[in-house]
Amino acid sequence: MVFDQDVKACAALVQRADPDRFRAAMAAPVADRAVLFPIYALNVEVARAPWVTQEPMIAEMRLQWWRDALQEIAEGATVRRHEVVTPLSRVLSPHLAGVLDEYVAVRRWDICRDPFEDQDHFDAYIDHSTGSLVVASAQALGAADETVLRDFGYAVGVSNWLRAIPELEQRGRIPLLDGTIEGVRALAGTALNRLQKARSHRAEISAEARPALYSGWLAERVLKQAIARPERVASGDLVPREIQQRLSLMWTAGSGRW
Repeated sequence: MVFDQDVKACAALVQRADPDRFRAAMAAPVADRAVLFPIYALNVEVARAPWVTQEPMIAEMRLQWWRDALQEIAEGATVRRHEVVTPLSRVLSPHLAGVLDEYVAVRRWDICRDPFEDQDHFDAYIDHSTGSLVVASAQALGAADETVLRDFGYAVGVSNWLRAIPELEQRGRIPLLDGTIEGVRALAGTALNRLQKARSHRAEISAEARPALYSGWLAERVLKQAIARPERVASGDLVPREIQQRLSLMWTAGSGRW
């Protein structure tokens, strides 16, 4: 796999904007990083697109630009020259380009200020955002069962969402259907159950695809903390100390037991 200037630019972008996924990618084999960094860079670009402007139309246009680029990859057409799109075109199959198109499409929710309609709406958002990102990154590396990946992705997505609650509320969003202590504990419990369900089917994730799941190395700790101390969600105090983070990632990468 080519680790050229474009991939290096993707890595630098991820390092600046998404240090957790950067560290997870750096724990993967070198060849895998050339696959993961462009996908994670797409995540950075798409995730921030709705927040860099107050104009909904401009935000829509930014997201549509990425959907158009992914369509070019899916159709095998001439792909636009771009430091993220170009390396993406080398690592995505037409099917995975379609999976990431779902990911971009669901991020339109970030543009508006409406709350989630119901639990199904929230679950679909998590599934098509983090879940689809996990599916694309894992299957770009090797064989992996999509149901297992989406269970894992849901758990990671909820853990990341709970960590983001203070910032989302500061931006005027209503991020939870039930922000009470009981509601937070129930959501975290559901996500933890899906993480455990995914782990019970580890055999359905090939060794080649496994490094993509390093990105969820903090999920279990965050979800357990949210269950035990749900009031910490509002204060943004869910992430373990730095030394615990490093040891957890080392154990995950060393054992391969995501």
